[in-house]
Amino acid sequence: HTGEKPYQCNQCEKAFSGNSHLILHQRAHTGEKPYQCNQCDMAFSHNTNLIKHKMTHTGEKPYQCNRCDKAFSQNSHLKRHQRTHTGEKLYQCSHCDKAFSQNSHLIGHQRTYTGEK
Repeated sequence: HTGEKPYQCNQCEKAFSGNSHLILHQRAHTGEKPYQCNQCDMAFSHNTNLIKHKMTHTGEKPYQCNRCDKAFSQNSHLKRHQRTHTGEKLYQCSHCDKAFSQNSHLIGHQRTYTGEK
């Protein structure tokens, strides 16, 4: 664990400690999605994303909020939800003093400056 990252992506600046990590990363450039859901047409570049996706079919929601009865299929969704309880706003507008609990809300707000729809 020296922090050395000798495996450099030839399409961007990213570097990795192991060749297997580089190979997984390169799928972001190639668009390769070898992990196919057997219940729908979705495909994924990483097996872990397929496993998370399959929970949408099974209804499995192992991530439980400790403040209310909501549960989620992915830990990242639970963390996003928990900000509704804490009021934490991680996403700050660079044009004004407004801040948002979700990045998608910040993006929508920033369209007021860019004129995008």
